[in-house]
Amino acid sequence: MSLGDWPLAALRAQLTPLLPGLVIEVLPTIDSSNTELMRRARKGALPPTLLIAEEQTAGRGRQGRSWYSGAGDVLAVSLGLPYTPRDWSGLSLAVGLSVAESLQPQLPARASQQPRIELKWPNDLWLADGRKLAGILIETTEIADGSGQRCAIVGIGLNLQLPPESGLRTPAACLQDVDDTLDGPAALLRYAAPLARTLLGFAAYGFAPLQPRFEQRDHLKGKLVVLSDGTHGRALGVDDDGALRVQTAAGMQRITSAEVSVRPAPGH
Repeated sequence: MSLGDWPLAALRAQLTPLLPGLVIEVLPTIDSSNTELMRRARKGALPPTLLIAEEQTAGRGRQGRSWYSGAGDVLAVSLGLPYTPRDWSGLSLAVGLSVAESLQPQLPARASQQPRIELKWPNDLWLADGRKLAGILIETTEIADGSGQRCAIVGIGLNLQLPPESGLRTPAACLQDVDDTLDGPAALLRYAAPLARTLLGFAAYGFAPLQPRFEQRDHLKGKLVVLSDGTHGRALGVDDDGALRVQTAAGMQRITSAEVSVRPAPGH
């Protein structure tokens, strides 16, 4: 994909009023767009920056998982910006909700032919049938310019093509499963400005105003789930701070750490 294929002028027109001083770059190949923005932040000032990676040789997911995305396989984008929300809790849920609603503004009925984009706590977009469409990785660091200010780096990987099935923990879905009129540039143009508005709103108001909309797409709610320590329970939705509530034999657990893995129980 060439530079001319990316709607850079349209992205700047949409995003610059929201994020003054925005820098947009297309990187033909990079180890990881999130890693690159972390490097920049740790070297000095980091203006709001949108990095589009056409190929990632060392992409990263949650809990240190690595993955390769060839050119045209994944829409890999990272947005880094100085960020000081009142509370960080639920940020990945807010980002996921924004992207899901942008790609599928109207929730189809479960009986319809169009797959529903749902949200699998804490940071994935799944289809209702249990296939993963996109993943989100949010990292923070202090900007090394002496200001003491922190930044957020929001990485989003959206499958444009189905990856090889071998070794996947979760079956994959791709954008064509949801909307065959969208390609990578069109999808980015659709979700970029709503994402920026969501980040600005989250900084001021937190996750609570978004909780009812998240609940409409909550993939785990009502399902039997297994935690990474082997505990079984039933997911009962998320609180207004983004914590996942799971009813277990030992009582209700509120899970707040993204380092705890929660998956639907086999066969459910």
